[in-house]
Amino acid sequence: MKMVVLDGYTLNPGDLSWETLKQLGDLKVYDRTDFKHKIVIDAIADADVVFTNKVPLPKEVLTQVPNLKYVGVLATGYNIIDVDTARSLNIVVTNVPNYGTTAVAQFTMGLLLEMCHHIGDHNKAVKEGEWTKSLDFCFWNTPLIELAGKNMGIIGFGRIGQATAKIAQSFGLNILAYNRSKDVSLESETCRYVELDELFEKSDIISLHCPLLESTKGIINKNNMAKMKDGVMIINTSRGGLIVEEDLKEALDSGKVGHAAVDVVSKEPIEEDNPLLKAKNCIITPHIAWAPKESRTRMMNIVVNNLKAYLNGSPKNVINS
Repeated sequence: MKMVVLDGYTLNPGDLSWETLKQLGDLKVYDRTDFKHKIVIDAIADADVVFTNKVPLPKEVLTQVPNLKYVGVLATGYNIIDVDTARSLNIVVTNVPNYGTTAVAQFTMGLLLEMCHHIGDHNKAVKEGEWTKSLDFCFWNTPLIELAGKNMGIIGFGRIGQATAKIAQSFGLNILAYNRSKDVSLESETCRYVELDELFEKSDIISLHCPLLESTKGIINKNNMAKMKDGVMIINTSRGGLIVEEDLKEALDSGKVGHAAVDVVSKEPIEEDNPLLKAKNCIITPHIAWAPKESRTRMMNIVVNNLKAYLNGSPKNVINS
């Protein structure tokens, strides 16, 4: 069985091992593969199994690789795969759910705490001598924010949204959750489901944890931000396309949105003309919420187990069944 990993570097830049996958067949690992169709087709021309994180597998590719029987997505999101074409060709497609729940929730709260306390900026100021020159025993360059008693709106209340809520509640935040389906057993004195308009109107902080669908694309836009409290904080650790970036820049520059922190943008790597690069009070990190070694190790294990389950005739985490 011939196996190809199209873009293995982000999962395993050298601190993990491909050995357990190699035990299942003849494995070729590319650190990166150009997205051009011909290059992808050449890379997987005779492969039975292909793994991809961000290299797209559209109809134009899938129909040109007759040996392909299985695609393993090295991520939870699978919008890079033409799943309908894969289904028509009897190609099984699996993903990796629930590998980074803890890491992303932790990172979300890290972004929130940075917006509240500007720890990095104050550390920089101290090392540049500002504390040494201070007339007082302490100083701060920006307003500092206490979280207790504030409302955190969470759009997308699946595993990551719920994990984020659990940590947020320990800080004294009240959770306003929006999700297509509702599990009322999760509601409590400090957590309840609301409709989107109420979430927009009452939240002091809004955190995005929903998939990128037609119904959620650009959900943070000029019209919806107009419904929000002045000075609201917005966090996105999900998908860049959830935000209309030019609208968010305008809202940040005007002060309508007080702070934003995004780990994802519409085009990655971020392009030089992305409006958020010049927006006021905007933290941008390079899509790393998912990437602690512990969560990548978990992903590797699930990837291997997904393939083993397929080979044993009982595939799991299938997204195009």
